[in-house]
Amino acid sequence: MSAVLQPGRLPGDGPSAEPADGVAAGGPRLAVRRFVRNRLAVVGLAVVVLFFLFCFVGPLLYSTDQIHTTLTQVNLSPSGSHLLGTDAVGHDELGRLMYGGKVSLVVGLAAGILATVIGTLWGAAAGYAGGWIDAVMMRVVDAGIAIPALFILLVVSAISTPGVPGLIVILGLVSWLVPARLVRAETLTLKNRDYVHTLRAIGGTHTRAIGRHILPNSVSTIVVAATFQVADAILLVAYVSYLGLGLQPPKTDWGGMLSAGLTATYSGRWWLILPPGLAVILVVCAFNAIGDGLRDAFDVRGRG
Repeated sequence: MSAVLQPGRLPGDGPSAEPADGVAAGGPRLAVRRFVRNRLAVVGLAVVVLFFLFCFVGPLLYSTDQIHTTLTQVNLSPSGSHLLGTDAVGHDELGRLMYGGKVSLVVGLAAGILATVIGTLWGAAAGYAGGWIDAVMMRVVDAGIAIPALFILLVVSAISTPGVPGLIVILGLVSWLVPARLVRAETLTLKNRDYVHTLRAIGGTHTRAIGRHILPNSVSTIVVAATFQVADAILLVAYVSYLGLGLQPPKTDWGGMLSAGLTATYSGRWWLILPPGLAVILVVCAFNAIGDGLRDAFDVRGRG
């Protein structure tokens, strides 16, 4: 079966490239249908959307002061004026939940994307280069995976007090290792495809091969890895803040709210612990469910 090359295009470029994953093989519509059939993934997506609306649109409808303390309204129980009560310094807990959720979601999303970008570039370069370059680059990854990310994050947080940008950078730099291994494994398969060999035979550059064929055909792996990285980043932020090494007051996140309300469990002030704890659990489970749904949707072997 012959194909007519268009001017300015090399063999294997664009739509004529040999499909290498579920998206190319069945099309995005089929992937969407498979994702929608996964009810748990749809519920997870709905939960994430609701939390984004709650954290970013909610403060516009329910305005509270999360900067100044109000000592005359400390530790109030839920009421009509404070739907989830107040904390130990008089902050409205529902407004605090929105504010902390905004920080947790922004840090988790940005750190997850940063980790995925770094891991994707590293893994694609290592897998495509092969040989001793691949061996050296992957030994760096193996050494990094051997050190728990939480340990590195705790050490850095103990040395300095990071803000939101600092947390994003630190989390991105300690979380890129798993995406790197996944993309490298995908690259090892894709670089042996006929269209990549054809591109190299006619003088195509390594950058063109990676940018036009390796990365586009690894999009399913990259997207799935990104969803799990976001969930992991939100958990890591909660861990560090719960231990008191995260953002400093008046800034907070859900982990910081859990840490601040830790002593409240002995006095029956459930509203300081239960809402942020449930928020972390629901959002992390939702992102994991979305990741599972995307993995099934992009999996060409599971298609009927």
